[in-house]
Order: sequence, then structure tokens, then C-alpha cells
Amino acid sequence: MRHFIKMGGSALLAVALTACSPPAPMVKQASRALPPTVGTPAARYVHAEADRHQDESGFRLLMRSTNALMSRVALADHAQHSLDLQYYIFENDATGRLMAQRLLAAADRGVRVRLLVDDINASQAIDLFDALDTHPNIEVRLFNPFATRNPSLPSRATQFLLDTHRLNRRMHNKSFIADGNVAIVGGRNIGNAYFDAGNNTNFRDLDLIAIGPVVQQAEHAFDEYWNCDAAYPVKAFHGKHADHYDLAKLRVELAHDARAFAQSDYAQATLDELPGGASADRPGDWFWGPATLVADQPSKIDAGTDQPQLRIGPDIKVMTDAAQHELLLISPYFIPGDRGTAYLDALAKRGVTVKVLTNSLASSDEPMVYASYSRYRRPLLESGVQLYELQPASGASQTATSGGTSSGVSLHAKAIVVDRQKVFIGSMNMDDRSKLLNTEMGIIVDCPPLAAAVTEFFDTATLPEYAYRVTLKADGSAHGGAIQWQATDHGKPVSYDHEPGVSTGRRVEVQMFKLLPLESLL
Repeated sequence: MRHFIKMGGSALLAVALTACSPPAPMVKQASRALPPTVGTPAARYVHAEADRHQDESGFRLLMRSTNALMSRVALADHAQHSLDLQYYIFENDATGRLMAQRLLAAADRGVRVRLLVDDINASQAIDLFDALDTHPNIEVRLFNPFATRNPSLPSRATQFLLDTHRLNRRMHNKSFIADGNVAIVGGRNIGNAYFDAGNNTNFRDLDLIAIGPVVQQAEHAFDEYWNCDAAYPVKAFHGKHADHYDLAKLRVELAHDARAFAQSDYAQATLDELPGGASADRPGDWFWGPATLVADQPSKIDAGTDQPQLRIGPDIKVMTDAAQHELLLISPYFIPGDRGTAYLDALAKRGVTVKVLTNSLASSDEPMVYASYSRYRRPLLESGVQLYELQPASGASQTATSGGTSSGVSLHAKAIVVDRQKVFIGSMNMDDRSKLLNTEMGIIVDCPPLAAAVTEFFDTATLPEYAYRVTLKADGSAHGGAIQWQATDHGKPVSYDHEPGVSTGRRVEVQMFKLLPLESLL
């Protein structure tokens, strides 16, 4: 919904209201994950590692954006039998087209490629998807689509107005699975901003590369979405579709784009940064532990009321309920609501140290979300919850959250650490949209070394040169004084009495958003 609130009313008034519905159902062939490969060098390495750890799964933490991109490229390049990708966003930009080129190259080798993308942001890449889909080894499906193949902005707004209950529910999952042996699960979409290749603000995120039993769980979750009623083949839509000529033209364009990307400063910096480091295709250390992939059921988007058995929230709550000493929460969109605030208050009252990292107003790409979060800031602080808001620092100095060359950074990682032992990393934000409207997924791991690595990420990202510590001024009153933001500037302590780094107009905008009943829609 936050995508459409921004459109305003003018687009809605520009189009006469007409009945809207998804594309007519069409016969589609169900398919399942292929058995894990066993004969390739990569497969032999993965299975040898897994055999030494029995029922545990192995993980690498992808903190650096460049490593996250190149690990995906390596998986695509080494795949021999299957690639299954599921994303909320797959941009038609430099990194998206690089990934498309590697998927096409894999398909040419005989690899079966299944690509499932949510339709909310698919319009910019729809011609790309159409052309890829004409390859005999590639199939593209769109999740919960609009009624038309590439609707205009007024059409999208009108369809959304008339079919809000359906179109407001999106597939937010992110997974990349190669040969049934290796998976990447986490918060990153496919696009420049998620790999530090954008010219403006880039997102700071976390992914896990996984091997072992949890990969088959990821394949099962993918199959559930791929074969559900809400997943439509891209060819289901009326209108122009690509043909083999379009695919041939796309090959030339993607090859040109890939060469340009390989010659870019970004690519050179990536090679300098990762000359021999561990990524998806290289031997290296793994974090091992019992793990469970959790994923909302696709039918969650059809539920008229909250049905906890369809979502991962109860699994996450079991994990956080067990906290005895410390709970770390990382969420770019953090709206705890009254129940969540009371829950964190109860944890703090029984002696659990609760720390939250989210976006500052200056780093947030969603001021409406920030406005809703700000309603709960004071009661959280009064409960003893520690709040940190990421600064929109220059990427060149943002070593805490993977360096880059952009003009600023915005938090996009979603993670939970309990007692420095259990970790959740996935797509789920801590707000009602993730809880009730979007579908989400992630991995829960019982592994103190991995928990320590994510804790280090948190601790470094919340240093005063990278994040604002939000506190209450001590003025002798029972509930403390005004809210303030504390940080350092060139090594010297600074404090602010209002949201730092933004204009007065942006702060006024947030105050206006707080007056609107938008929280349940965000």
C-alpha cells in the first residue's frame, strides 16, 4: 500500500472506474525441484562438507554488497541442472541485466531456470521477462499480478483502488537456489541499490549462503509458491509478447551490458576487494548448526482475517520468547504497534537487554513508516529499550555496513539475535505489513559463532559515528524529558533535539503523516 499512497489522488481521478480482476486462469504445468546434483565438483564439495556435519546446515554471512552480487553470479555460472529464483523486486538495471545474462547463459548450457517475481514492481522489466521466457529452458511467473500486462500509472492506481484487498498483499520472499545444493536467503532483492551499484542511496543488507538440509526446505518453499494459484506464467497476459527474434536481440544487448559492467569501476573494485575471499564458489569456513527455513504459506494473501498458522510470526515468537539475556532486532521498517511495544516492555522488565537498529528519518526511504514508528519511540525508551537509528552516512566511510561509493545508505537488513546463540535472517520486517499482508521467509539458525558475527554487525553499525542513539533527556521527571539523538561528528560528541539530517519540511511531513490512519496499511 505504501507504493500507492505516494501516487496521490490525481491519478485516480484521471481514470474512470472499471471492474478489475487478475488475468483469466490458464492451464499451467506444475513442476518440482530437481534432485540435488551429485556429480559436479561444486556438488562433491558441498556434500563432503555436509556429510561431516550430519543434520546441521552450513552458512556464510553476506554482509558486503559486492560479495552478495558475485556469489549469485558464481552460483549461476556453476549451475549444471537447475536455478530457482524468487524475488520481490528484479530490476531492469545494470545488476539485474547482469543476472539475466548469467541466467540466460546457464539456460543455454541446459540448466532449467524458474524465475518467480512479484508483480508490484515488474512493469519496468516486463519486456526482459517476456524475452527470457521464450527460451525453452526458462520459465518466468508473476505473483499476484495486475489485470493487465504493463498497466500505466493511472491504470495501476485504479486497479488498486478497486481490488485493494488482493493487490495490497505482496510476495516479499527472496531466495536463490542452485542445483538443489546451495541457497541464498535474506533481505536483498535484485537491483543496483541492493548491491552498492547505485548512484544515489544504496541499501545495507544481510543474506545467508546456505548448504545442507535447509536447502531442501528452501526448495520445498519455492515449489509451494511456484505452483500456487497466485503465480501466473508471464505469457498469461493479453498483449504483445516476445518471440525468438526478441530473445536474439536481448542476447546482444545483455552481452554488451555485461561487457560494460565488467569494465566498470565497480567491477574492478569488486575484484580488488575479493581476490581470493570465500564466496559461493570457493572453499572456506562455514558456520554450522541446526537450522529451519520458515516461510509464510502462499494462501496468506487470500486470508480475510489473520490466520497465524499461515505465517512465520509464531515461529519467530518462540525464538524471541526464549530470550534470557539479550535481544537484538534489526529492521528498516520498525512499527511495533501497541502489542509489540508491550511485548518488548515485558522482556525488558524481566531483565532482557533489548536493542533495536532501524532507519533514521534521514536514511529512511519510507517517511510514512518512520512517522508510524515514531509514535512508539517514547514508550519504548521508557521501557528501557535501546533505540539506534542508522545515519545516512557516505558509503565510503560506512565500513560497518559494507563500504560503497553512493551518496548515502539506508538500512534494509532484517535480522534477530537471541542471547548470542540463535539467529533469524530473512525478508521479514517488524511491522504489520510483514505480519499480515506480505508473504515472508527466512532462516532460523542455532549457532553461537553465526550469532556472534551478526552481533558484531549490529555493534559496529550502532557505533556513534554510524548511528544515532535515541534517548530521553534526564530532567528529573518520572518518565524522562524530551527525546534526543546522540552521535559523534569527527570524533566529537553531538546531540540533537529533533530528527537530524533532514529539513524542517521533512519533519513537518512526518508530523502530518502521524495524523493519518495509515499504520495498518504500511
